[in-house]
Amino acid sequence: MSTTPTIVLVHGAFGDSGMWRGVIANLQAQGYTAVAAANPLRDLESDAAYVATVTNAVEGPVVLVGHSYAGAVITRAARDAANVDTLVYVAAFQPDEGESALENAARFPGAKMGPDTTSAIEHEGEPELRILPQHYQDVIAGDLPTETTDVLAVTQRPVSQKALTAPLSGQPAWRTLPSWAVIATEDNAIPAQAQEFMAERAGSHAVRIKASHAASISQPDAVAELIIEAAKSVS
Repeated sequence: MSTTPTIVLVHGAFGDSGMWRGVIANLQAQGYTAVAAANPLRDLESDAAYVATVTNAVEGPVVLVGHSYAGAVITRAARDAANVDTLVYVAAFQPDEGESALENAARFPGAKMGPDTTSAIEHEGEPELRILPQHYQDVIAGDLPTETTDVLAVTQRPVSQKALTAPLSGQPAWRTLPSWAVIATEDNAIPAQAQEFMAERAGSHAVRIKASHAASISQPDAVAELIIEAAKSVS
């Protein structure tokens, strides 16, 4: 069995697995196997269960990486995936027990995601949220060109409101696993101050990069570099 970790990448809300394209290319060029898990974005517990299933199907150790809302997902999923060696949070939530994603987004000022920048439709009795196209660049990807964000705004995957408001159940995985954090200093979705607070509380090895919330797209090499650093620390 290989001792080189596989990198399992989990996208957050308002995006899809394509957000990891540049990161994956970098990882593969340096000899790492990457798996991009399609986050259902329906409910924290069921999303985490799905990611745990994907992770458990990997042979050998895993570095589990989450962006944005997926930070909450990996924090829960890693408890049910014994092969996870370390966690990497990319402009992501690192909730403690009983905390929700939206609770942590509002912990400090600066978040631009809210009623004025999102739209909601009801699906199966539950609201699901999208970023309004005219606000997508400002909220999510201010360091990407308009021709790119215009496409991302159309292809974004909506997230169930209950996924963002659900409290984390049980002990967070970062209490028992080493963790790393990419803090995006120009983030308008999760304020950098909130990212700093969560990373410090978790004891994460933090690296700060000048990037928007879409750090994996705008700064793929810097994100991949931190993931590889985390992988080398446990391999």
